[in-house]
Amino acid sequence: MRNAGLEETQAGIKIAGRNINNLRYADDTTLMAESEEELKSLLMKVKVESEKVGLKLNIQKTKIMASGPTTSWEIDGETVETVSDFIFGGSKITADGDCSHEIKRRLLLGRKVMTNLDSILKSRDITLSTKVHLVKAMVFPVVMYGCESWTVKKAERQRIDAFEMWCWRRLLRVPWTARRSNQCILKEISPGISLEG
Repeated sequence: MRNAGLEETQAGIKIAGRNINNLRYADDTTLMAESEEELKSLLMKVKVESEKVGLKLNIQKTKIMASGPTTSWEIDGETVETVSDFIFGGSKITADGDCSHEIKRRLLLGRKVMTNLDSILKSRDITLSTKVHLVKAMVFPVVMYGCESWTVKKAERQRIDAFEMWCWRRLLRVPWTARRSNQCILKEISPGISLEG
């Protein structure tokens, strides 16, 4: 893959003046191009170079995602699946660039981690300060993974804020029905920073 000649080709997208046409992580490769023709050219280049070293392109694992309409692709008689989203490097990428699904997914993953920490957070042998550090070290990174590329709208910001307050109330074992304001909870927790930075 390193010698596939992808760096020399002009196909790809321009980011900060550089031509980017592939992202590689472990055994996953994502090819990027401005047009369907460029993408086909990149894919065929990878296929040919892979075959030179005895590797075969797995068409069942190969997916196409485009921001506009695409034609049906066939490689070696097999149809390549077209998708509207996929997971790359742990983040959900969508054709329309909408981040709301990824943010919801991340909040659900954070909720799962928080729930898994219940026995630790309910322990009376661990100080409040340590519990706060655990949430900030184990829950918040799961939620905020990949957030640098999110486009956050007002509704998503409110969801993230609500999740953070849910974490702190759960840690203190204060239900939403209790007549305690968010400011009161934050004062007791003294988290130092919030999910927003």
